[in-house]
Amino acid sequence: QVQLGESGGGLVQAGGSLRLSCAASGRTFSTYAICWFRQAPGKEREFVAAIGWSGIMLYYADSVKGRFTISRDNTKKTTYLQMNSLKPEDTAVYYCSARVGVSEDPNRYEYWGQGTQVTVSS
Repeated sequence: QVQLGESGGGLVQAGGSLRLSCAASGRTFSTYAICWFRQAPGKEREFVAAIGWSGIMLYYADSVKGRFTISRDNTKKTTYLQMNSLKPEDTAVYYCSARVGVSEDPNRYEYWGQGTQVTVSS
């Protein structure tokens, strides 16, 4: 099992940057792929970025490609989402999730954090 907790959200102006962190507990963290999803009010939860267990395989939604960078430090059991050139449409609650193997389908993820709010003002 793994427990997840996000931090780093906040209010930022368009064009600004934030770095989200997802801290995990559990001995098997390094075997899990970690995925970031986001959910804006009235919208479905959508895939943002994912990273394989080794940190080599990286996946991004087209909407964030070139602006967001996902990384992980297995020694710290932490995954990061560096978000640059933020846009108002990036405003959402951001969640990290874990499973064995990467998937862009949120229904396939068993473990979730509580979410962190990101608000980008225009």
